[in-house]
Amino acid sequence: MQESERSIQTPKYVIKAKFEVDGVVEKPDVIGAIFGQTEGLFGPDLDLRELQKSGRLGRIGIKLESKNDRTTGEITIPSSLDKASTAIIAAAIESVDRIGPCNAKITLEPVQDEREAKRRAIMSKAKQILQDWLVESTPSTDEIIKEITEAVRPAEVSKYGPEELPAGPEVATSFAVILVEGRADVINLLKCGIKNVIGMDGTKVPQTIINLCKDKEVTAFLDGDRGGDLILKELMQVAELDYVARAPPGKEVEDLTPKEVMRCLREKIPVKRRHEEPQPAKVQAQQQPEYIVEAVKELKETLEAITFDGRGNPIERMPVSELAEKLKTAEGVHAVVFDGIITQRLLDIAEERKVGLIVGDRISNIVKKPIDVKILTFNEIL
Repeated sequence: MQESERSIQTPKYVIKAKFEVDGVVEKPDVIGAIFGQTEGLFGPDLDLRELQKSGRLGRIGIKLESKNDRTTGEITIPSSLDKASTAIIAAAIESVDRIGPCNAKITLEPVQDEREAKRRAIMSKAKQILQDWLVESTPSTDEIIKEITEAVRPAEVSKYGPEELPAGPEVATSFAVILVEGRADVINLLKCGIKNVIGMDGTKVPQTIINLCKDKEVTAFLDGDRGGDLILKELMQVAELDYVARAPPGKEVEDLTPKEVMRCLREKIPVKRRHEEPQPAKVQAQQQPEYIVEAVKELKETLEAITFDGRGNPIERMPVSELAEKLKTAEGVHAVVFDGIITQRLLDIAEERKVGLIVGDRISNIVKKPIDVKILTFNEIL
């Protein structure tokens, strides 16, 4: 008796039974008895041959051993039928009482639910994965303490320029710079989390500071005393400052609390407004790097954006609709030029990503202007 070669559908259950035969028989005898003695019992819908052809029953598996004129063995049949139909097939197989010319007894074992076994295996594996995950991802107490300590530890004072001026680690890479009087002021601003700070380290303005004022947006943050007045006067004569912030009268920058530092920087005053001599738009445009001016000309009426690194090299060009999302994960962006509206959301993202310059077609209602983000429109550039 031949079995169907058609592959079974995904099995739900496995019928298992043991058999004993009073005599010596072989596998074909067992299979033939099962097909022969169950044929026609329940009509064509539950006929073993038809079920195998349709793939709802699998191959009949037989294991047997003959010894002392007796044969014992095991029958297995995978099924993709429902529970009721599988139970009927199992009961029909148990009813077989002769195999070959010999008397036989078939005893059913509990029907195995393949899906339940698979579920148990999956749950066991999932528990193992979760346990390994928790062990690997949960940091130790020492790691937690170290991470928190590193987060609140102020950056170390570095040296900048030929004069080795005291500075924070982001002076070279930031588009905007905070200029203070001395090393103690630098240390205090670093404690406040401001890393783009540099000190003059004396009353005479170093050449490095003069050069920085030409290349970056510089805010002079000075003491609120006569010494601060004199330094500001000298700076105005030799350097191109953009903004001026002052400590409260009689106070020094090195003694300010973080809250006072941030308030003073928020209240910085544009240098041109202090002299009441607004620069013409043409002069202001000339102060912008050439790559910014060219980008504005190129992007006008395109609804596109270009991001640049600190050296003026373009990083990526994209539609304006993608700018905010891409900027959230961008690295090394120091300037953004785009043919669109500068919104509060975009400025918040720019501040978080330490972008120094945003140039857009126009500006919407801005509630909070970031301290370290310079904002310009196309009309101001062109």
